[in-house]
Amino acid sequence: VQLQASGGGLVQPGGSLRLSCAASGPIFSINEMGWYRQAPGKQREVVAVMYSGGSTYYADSVKGRFTISIDNAKKTVYLQMNSLKVEDTAVYTCNAELILDLGSRRFPGDYWGQGTQVTVSS
Repeated sequence: VQLQASGGGLVQPGGSLRLSCAASGPIFSINEMGWYRQAPGKQREVVAVMYSGGSTYYADSVKGRFTISIDNAKKTVYLQMNSLKVEDTAVYTCNAELILDLGSRRFPGDYWGQGTQVTVSS
């Protein structure tokens, strides 16, 4: 299983970016997919998570500005980030909790993508 993230970059305060993370491999179903971030000198924190039933979790710091969504057919999670602030600058990493289809058996697995840098600066 691989998670391929894209969409990071440099944006001015108040701007927008959309991150994408596509999962590939023998995936039977998605339990949840989410985004985490780590700023320099800080611990990694959860940004947003979407669960299989459609419910979502957002960190207080991004509520009302970020929106997470999943395209199940494409096995891709998106993070639309609006009204970006300097403090949103971090490496963003996607995570997926999946059920793998290995022929006669199915197994749960937890996977991480590579990070993508988001820099908010004027």
